[in-house]
Amino acid sequence: MVDNNLGGHGNVNVNIKPLIWILAIFVAIIVLLPTILVLPFSSAPPQWKEEKAARPSERVLALEVPHSDIVVPVFRKSMDTVQNIPLEEYVAGVVASEMPADFELEALKAQALTARTFIVKALLNRGKDTSLPEGAVVSDTVMHQVYKGNEELETLWGDDFNQKIEKIIKAVSETKGQILTYEGDPIQASFFSTSNGFTVNSEDYWRNEYPYLRSVESPWDKKESPKYTETIQLPVSTVEQKLGVSLTKDGQIGKVVATTSGNRIGKWAIGKKEFTGKEVREKLELRSTDFQMKKKGKQVTVTTRGYGHGVGLSQYGANGMAKEGKTYKEIVNHYYKGIEITDYKPIADKGLAYQPQ
Repeated sequence: MVDNNLGGHGNVNVNIKPLIWILAIFVAIIVLLPTILVLPFSSAPPQWKEEKAARPSERVLALEVPHSDIVVPVFRKSMDTVQNIPLEEYVAGVVASEMPADFELEALKAQALTARTFIVKALLNRGKDTSLPEGAVVSDTVMHQVYKGNEELETLWGDDFNQKIEKIIKAVSETKGQILTYEGDPIQASFFSTSNGFTVNSEDYWRNEYPYLRSVESPWDKKESPKYTETIQLPVSTVEQKLGVSLTKDGQIGKVVATTSGNRIGKWAIGKKEFTGKEVREKLELRSTDFQMKKKGKQVTVTTRGYGHGVGLSQYGANGMAKEGKTYKEIVNHYYKGIEITDYKPIADKGLAYQPQ
């Protein structure tokens, strides 16, 4: 019992504990009632939404990329790890990395066939490339095929990501499972950026002669490609050091001893020293084996036509064909002679299907 003074009513003995508890409960109900009423109808907290919502890339790929039971073990060089990537998703990442997404759809489809053929051939020969870490079949670099994942492409493309990836995936989806074969085997599906007006026979750049990698005309590149010609300046000292020669007089440098298919330099000589066009290109890091050099003072001017080794499919040529209304089938049959477009599944039945341990 507590003795309390209640004003003009005099002194009264009152037990106030029950009153205090009732008052506390009443106040709590008033404070919490709005929250109780609103909570069931409110949206999830921001952190939950961010965690659960699919990224645009994941959403698009999940909806559109054709399912494949084959995975590609790719050595992601910058991450120093091997990732197992579903075949068609891998093809999409290669097409997005190797060809501009604003190219015509039919050109992108042709690129999808080269990418898929390349990796199917690599899977059939897995374990033979000793430069790769254990378990990997290819790297994500130019040593094999450049591959970028979703996050890398989002960073590269920014706000254009959804639009571009949907176009890439359309090209991959509409060519699902298709590869290029010659007499039943996947071809060496080489490609490059820009021709000088012609492609090159495989043996004119590499050792092996492939019957489907023959020189063909590619007149579209000159109009289509910003890489068709390039002129650079190199110090005389750099040219001398890299080629192991002495340049004494101004004027035209070197003499063309032999040409290859595709009007490229086969053999080239300075004085008594002779090089292949490929050797000069690689030593001086030139765009192609179609080059001319001129010395003036302490500088050498080098002009090249085309960009790349010149064997197989020209990417800018393919885009030019697509702009003229050619289909991807017409494009690949122009650049690869005597080939067929076939489904890879019969080849998979012979031992391609692969799942990581």
